[in-house]
Amino acid sequence: MAEALKKDRGLFDGVLLASDYDGTLVPDTKIVTPGVKKALQFFEENGGRFTVCTGRCYLGFHSYSRDIINAPVLLANGGMAYDYEKAAVTVDNGIGDEGIVPLRAVAERFPDVTIEFYPLEKSYAIHLLPKSEHHFTSQFIPFEVIDDPTQAPRRWAKVMIGGTPERIGEVQAFLRDYPEISFLPTTGGFLEVLRRGVDKGMALLQLADALGIRHEDTYAVGDGYNDVEMLQAAAAGFVPANGDERAMACADYVVRSNEEDAVARVVEILTEMYRARR
Repeated sequence: MAEALKKDRGLFDGVLLASDYDGTLVPDTKIVTPGVKKALQFFEENGGRFTVCTGRCYLGFHSYSRDIINAPVLLANGGMAYDYEKAAVTVDNGIGDEGIVPLRAVAERFPDVTIEFYPLEKSYAIHLLPKSEHHFTSQFIPFEVIDDPTQAPRRWAKVMIGGTPERIGEVQAFLRDYPEISFLPTTGGFLEVLRRGVDKGMALLQLADALGIRHEDTYAVGDGYNDVEMLQAAAAGFVPANGDERAMACADYVVRSNEEDAVARVVEILTEMYRARR
């Protein structure tokens, strides 16, 4: 055992691994398994940097643990990277004043949808519907109801628009006339709005740069369509067996499912890869 530990000392110096959270890092219980935790401890003890890349905002992500994560967390699908150790924003890709006109237009044209704004410390909503109120309360996110986007402090890591699926489809078509923002549909009748060009892949490489890590030593694992850009940006993209077909289409490696310690298998593959380079 001592020889094995000596052999691997510093094996992952200058290596960054980012994982999606739901459906990837954790099983359906939403609890990191002992097998994954043990693998990540090995990865980090030998120099690796591990983080989570999630669609959740800062106030809605309650799973930070220094026992598992030792790099700034990528939040809001790339809208922000937050360093929980230093209590500081590392990467800010939020929507600024350029978002006021399109989101005011949505509020005026669609009074039957909720617009949720996510700056750092508090959230805001226009036309609050019960489904959006539940969105806030279920994640213990403080919020305030407002009348105009200018009342929500900028920058917004992301904006969520909630309504019926049919209405969200109309909002999506309406927003195509506003090139300063981008959007993607999410589950439950929501549309997620980001600054144009922002995604998990862009944020992953920005974080690598901020940490002084080469892109060729930056890896990602994810299971869903919102992970595609991250998987493509990484030196190698890992997809668990439960991944959807869009993620699978850009996988360099398909690993065990999230119910079978997918991220632990990723660490095993990286271990083999970096041992072979020594």
